[in-house]
Amino acid sequence: MLVFAGLGNPGAKYADNRHNVGFMAADAIARRHSFSPWSKKFQGLISEGTLGGEKIVLIKPQTFMNLSGQSVGEALRFYKLELSALTVFYDEIDLAEGKLRIKTGGGAGGHNGIRSIDGHVGNAYRRVRIGVGHPGVKEMVQHHVLGDFAKADREWLDPLLDAIADNAAMIVKGDESGFMNKAALAVQGKAAPEPDKPAPKQAPKQQSHIRQARPQQAPAKLPETGPMAAMLKKLFGKD
Repeated sequence: MLVFAGLGNPGAKYADNRHNVGFMAADAIARRHSFSPWSKKFQGLISEGTLGGEKIVLIKPQTFMNLSGQSVGEALRFYKLELSALTVFYDEIDLAEGKLRIKTGGGAGGHNGIRSIDGHVGNAYRRVRIGVGHPGVKEMVQHHVLGDFAKADREWLDPLLDAIADNAAMIVKGDESGFMNKAALAVQGKAAPEPDKPAPKQAPKQQSHIRQARPQQAPAKLPETGPMAAMLKKLFGKD
């Protein structure tokens, strides 16, 4: 048995927040694989099903984000599971919109839901980090993550959630790189592009060694008087 936890805040007012993309991922998996209806348990909502031949318990903590560890910890203790059985889906501001990365262990990176889970059960569990982008300044982070996804975001968000649901069994089988590749292909060309980098400056064009060896010569001075000067004036029509 494995536990897949999607993080977010309960209630309709938070439903479309960037901070709730973990809930969205859990919902997408439940729908795609015909999991059981959501029911209340472990201070959260749970749904059960099978992925890759393994029983999965999906959980959406209803404790609000900052106390997510209470719900997840209760579920792990009830089923007597090790941390290796836990996968957590959540928003990551340090990843560009539409990017997805998986890692096991590490710090909370300022995410209060992850900090709560770390505090209750430890940090040696798998994390599926879903990029929602950074607002650019620290003071705007809370407003950004508690803001709703824009309509334009659905162009990459919906395909990404579909890819997470379609390929969730790859996580069960330990094919994390394959899972990330599927997610990347799903949003290719749909997420906001990375900022353009300035083109590298080209070195000045080098002269050939023959030209370099020749001294630069001043243009020849034309005669101003005499028979040659008269002929040139007549040739070019100069008075």
